[in-house]
Parts: sequence; structure tokens; C-alpha cells
Amino acid sequence: QVQLVESGGGLVQAGGSLRLSCAASQRIVTTYYMAWFRQAPGQEREFVATITRAIGSTYYAASVKGRFTISRDNTNGTVYLQMNSLKPEDTAVYYCAATSRYYSDYGRRSRYEFWGQGPQVTVSS
Repeated sequence: QVQLVESGGGLVQAGGSLRLSCAASQRIVTTYYMAWFRQAPGQEREFVATITRAIGSTYYAASVKGRFTISRDNTNGTVYLQMNSLKPEDTAVYYCAATSRYYSDYGRRSRYEFWGQGPQVTVSS
């Protein structure tokens, strides 16, 4: 069983920054494909960013590219999502996810086997 424990959500003004953390284990973050999704009220859960195992290539949704950065610390088994220049439309519950297999359509939520509990991020205007 893979356990993903998230932290770092909260309330921030537009233009501000937050960093989310997803604690797993060293084995998980180096052997699984890790990702962040988000879900706003009344909307579908959407892909935000992913980081591949081994090389650690990163991919982003167009809506966050250039503002958000996904990274990982192999030593402490944690994946991060640094969010800068936040906008009110970034308000959502953010979920950490993991899958053991590679999929070219990494943005599909059904590809991920394990999920975190989802901290709330609220951006005020």
C-alpha cells in the first residue's frame, strides 16, 4: 500500500506563493510516476503537473506552466509543488497522485493508483 500525505495548503492573496508537499517514501518517489491534480467546486479533477521517475522529467498543464514547479527530494521521499503568481482561478483542492506504470496520457486521473487526501488552496482576489 502506498501512502501519500500532503501538507501546505491554505489561504493566500492573488500574486502570492504556496508550496505543497507530498510525503511518501524514498522508494516511491524514485520508482513511481508522481503527479499533482486539482479539483475546484463543481468541476472535474484536472491534471496540474507530473514528474517522471529516474530522470525526473516534468510536464505541466498549460494553465500553470511558467508559474508552478513540480520537484522531488529523493532523500526524504517527498514531492513538492511550488506555486507562484497564484490567481483566484487556482483555488481548488490539490491532490498528490502516484502510478507505477508509464502512460503517455499521464494527464488522465484514471492512470493513477494512489491518491493523497487533498489540501485546500484558496486564492483571494
